[in-house]
Amino acid sequence: MPEGAAVGRILATVLSTGKRHMNHGGEDACATGYGLAAGGGCSRIIRLMPTRIPIVLDCDPGHDDALAIMLALARPELELLAVTTVAGNASLEATTRNALRVLTLLERTDVPVAAGSSAPLVRPLHVAANVHGASGLDGADLPEPAVLVRPEHAIELIRSVVERSSGPVTLVPTGPLTNIALLIRTYPRLLDRVERICLMGGAVGEGNVTASAEFNIWVDPEAASIVFDAGRPLTMIGLDVTHQAIVTAADAGRLAALGTRTGRVFADLLQFFGRFHAERYGWDGSPIHDAVAVAHLAVPGLVETEMCRVDIETASELTRGRTVADQRGLSGRPPNAEIGLRIDRTRFVELLVEAVARFP
Repeated sequence: MPEGAAVGRILATVLSTGKRHMNHGGEDACATGYGLAAGGGCSRIIRLMPTRIPIVLDCDPGHDDALAIMLALARPELELLAVTTVAGNASLEATTRNALRVLTLLERTDVPVAAGSSAPLVRPLHVAANVHGASGLDGADLPEPAVLVRPEHAIELIRSVVERSSGPVTLVPTGPLTNIALLIRTYPRLLDRVERICLMGGAVGEGNVTASAEFNIWVDPEAASIVFDAGRPLTMIGLDVTHQAIVTAADAGRLAALGTRTGRVFADLLQFFGRFHAERYGWDGSPIHDAVAVAHLAVPGLVETEMCRVDIETASELTRGRTVADQRGLSGRPPNAEIGLRIDRTRFVELLVEAVARFP
């Protein structure tokens, strides 16, 4: 999928170089759903409309990305403004087509989709066909896209969406971080309108593509380094927590038992996804990595986290893409990331089942 001369200029540039209302008890009115209104010399409590978190999902569908898209659309706490795609689990052409197919399945083709980077910043692309199949989303009968991809590059759609939003936007990258790094380097002033970055990637003590690294960070460690050093609040949902977020064969059976088209498709996708994890790890089921990043935003407390310093290994091939998490503060450098450590798996699975049940 050609990206054009403009994107080439963007890449060259990269390589060369609101207050929230509080109530009288000190609680966040957006969180409690209540606020104060003055009237007649006194204050009265009024009910406020719940605040939805505006998000952009930057992804590389991918079985777990498909579930992340679905969950982002289903949760009332979230407002999915756009989906952007990046090469990772499959080629850019494939991941973009997959995003459009998932939105078509869910009957949400109103959500704009734009394609981004077809390769990492400086390295050749490696895909995960051994995990996700040749299409990136093997195993189910997904509909053909009922809508076209947007003509602009992903970072231009993100820029437009963020600038138009009435409040700061949260970025949720669940693939290699190439698009987000390009956005940061191309439009640095836009970061003031980014509330936070909640990404799926990395690990404290595990690897899944090498002994040292998680796939998304390993594919484009230079991009990851840019994102982690961007100075915005950042949450790393890594393998330490996502490998606890396993959807078993019995859980997938619950989706099929819903008797809906969406339930059958996701049950079939999980069956295919589970084969790799059964062969590699001996697990009954699959970790739904990317949906954990979405669930963490929607349901505070679902994921247990801690703050620490995280740096990205870009020089060594042996430990390429390692997210070096300094949990004990040995470097003396200030924390730059909130890292996920534990998850309530039962609650997470219930969120997914409830979400799938919302769709036809």
